[in-house]
Amino acid sequence: MAKNIQLAVLISFLFQPVFGQLRHLPAYPLITHDTYFSVWSFNDTLNAQETRHWTGKQQPLRGTLTVDSTSYYFAGPAQQATQAQPATQEWVDVKATQTQYHFVCGGVDLTLTFTSPLLLSDLSLLSRPVTYISFRLRSNDGAIHKARIFFDVAGLLAANTPDQPLRTSHGSAGPLSFLKAGTREQAVLQKKGDDLRIDWGWLYVAAPAEKGLGQQVRQEYITDRDTAFYRPYLSTTYPIVTVGEDPVEKIAMIAYDELYSVEFFHQKLQPWWRTHPEGGGKKTTMESLLQQSYKDYDHVLSRCDTFNKTMYAAALDAGGDHYAQLCVAAYRQSIAAHALTMSPQGDILFLSKENFSNGSINTVDVTYPSAPLYLLYNPKLLEGMLNGNFYYTESGRWTKPFAAHDLGTYPLADGQTYGEDMPVEECGNMILCTAGIVRAENSADYAKRHWATLSTWAHYLGQYGFDPVNQLCTDDFAGHLARNANLSIKAIVALGAYGWMAGQLGQLDTASKYQALAKTLAARWMTMAGAGDHYALTFDNKDTWSQKYNLVWDKLLDLGLFPPEVYQKEVAWYLKHQNSFGLPLDSRATYTKSDWVLWTATLTDKPSDFQAITDPIYNFITNGPDRVPLSDWHQTTDGHKVGFQARSVVGGYFIRLLDYQWNKR
Repeated sequence: MAKNIQLAVLISFLFQPVFGQLRHLPAYPLITHDTYFSVWSFNDTLNAQETRHWTGKQQPLRGTLTVDSTSYYFAGPAQQATQAQPATQEWVDVKATQTQYHFVCGGVDLTLTFTSPLLLSDLSLLSRPVTYISFRLRSNDGAIHKARIFFDVAGLLAANTPDQPLRTSHGSAGPLSFLKAGTREQAVLQKKGDDLRIDWGWLYVAAPAEKGLGQQVRQEYITDRDTAFYRPYLSTTYPIVTVGEDPVEKIAMIAYDELYSVEFFHQKLQPWWRTHPEGGGKKTTMESLLQQSYKDYDHVLSRCDTFNKTMYAAALDAGGDHYAQLCVAAYRQSIAAHALTMSPQGDILFLSKENFSNGSINTVDVTYPSAPLYLLYNPKLLEGMLNGNFYYTESGRWTKPFAAHDLGTYPLADGQTYGEDMPVEECGNMILCTAGIVRAENSADYAKRHWATLSTWAHYLGQYGFDPVNQLCTDDFAGHLARNANLSIKAIVALGAYGWMAGQLGQLDTASKYQALAKTLAARWMTMAGAGDHYALTFDNKDTWSQKYNLVWDKLLDLGLFPPEVYQKEVAWYLKHQNSFGLPLDSRATYTKSDWVLWTATLTDKPSDFQAITDPIYNFITNGPDRVPLSDWHQTTDGHKVGFQARSVVGGYFIRLLDYQWNKR
């Protein structure tokens, strides 16, 4: 028998998934829907420690498989007063929409798959806050076994802190049985800030109702310093099954009904799925959504499998295997840092949170680096990232002649709360993102709708953008900077993009004026920023340098403002100044921003140079020392994160693929 098991383990290893393998991440996405419903494993091995919310607070998922008379725990660590032994995790594989584990539990193999079907082209599916969990069993020794799955979900997923009292209940919905949990208080949208978890709405754990299925609320006694309390677990016990060579599958669905997602200028907004029912009707309930999700299970998984493969293959063509794996790592994280809803004016809103930054909602200079992913797969979502900011200005609530920085502190989008403006930064970001939408949709309709506002911002950049006074840019952690050459590029390219959009709208005089202005400023920039073999960080200090990541929009939109030698000179400089974990942001410090490194690498058309610049970021993601969801701000010398994690900006990793698909370079 032992030899048979060893042979089965070898066969399992040889026949692991080989398409787009991503076997090591700082943290592994399990449940990823929005900034509140976001559960991760912070360890390579799922049964080594409790699963956690992206903030690092525990949100346990626990699983045990009993094979014949022996129990094996495969999710969560060993629990006291149990005789279970650890399942042997053979591998973990991450794809765009799925994380899959393979365990050996004595004579039975368990393949455990978490699927959050975040398909950007389908807003109905994207908005469903439902993750599928598949338990697939198969004998690995040729023998027949009796097996039973036990799966627990902590009610803590519905609380901000472990000591908040919860209410629980049991119910049914068509062919499903479910348990639900939520706080007694139900303080809807009453807390704002960064390091917070949801404490309103209802957590659901659903499974197909069948003979032998058991669901109950199990209480676990917890002592925390001077406090003691009971923590409820929503526990599902599946029927005993006979396992042979043919696979046996059981599924669970974990869902969250948050009731209201955000507040938008003092109006509470429901999530998209509630106000856009599938198949008609006024509104959707969670019970009906669970039934629809269960009905769609096979079709949704097929669609996810197709997307996983096509996305990976496209990224592979654009930038190579390591680049494709970076895109896989970024995909769910970026999407799950947003809430999808609809404004009272009937516009789509896709509102980001600055996770472990300052908790702002819909920050423009977070939208800007995130944009490539959404321009690729659904530019309507990028519209949803801009609509709130346009409304803020066009409603008269924001009266300054430049774009606002944010809409508030998550989840309250009631007006800017960041303490300082970023005038050139945010004007450039809004114009460039709008130009991206025009390019992606092959239509200037969105720009036309907001043309008066865009014109105000373009006028501001024409006056103040070329040689910026002392101010913050998106890299505000680096401090204020005057005469910032990279910020100047943003203004120049934004002016060129505005001129290009004017041409698309048939405003030929405006197009000619702004395109000529942008070209004139680009020529001046080359002289003022020139520092011999590179271009400086600031116009007044030639002994400095910086990543000129904003230059990539000149290339993306094919504006032709800067000649090829500017790109070539900068890339040659970067290749000489890298460290083990990446290219520093600039000459002031050794830290970097990984999203900007991917933008900077896209300045070159040479695959070898692109890979040389991006491979240290792959090294950071696969070998970095910190175990948290992807950080976009880290040290290039030792790989330690400086700050930020689980942010949407890693959507910027897709910029090479965007350039490849738009321009086929």
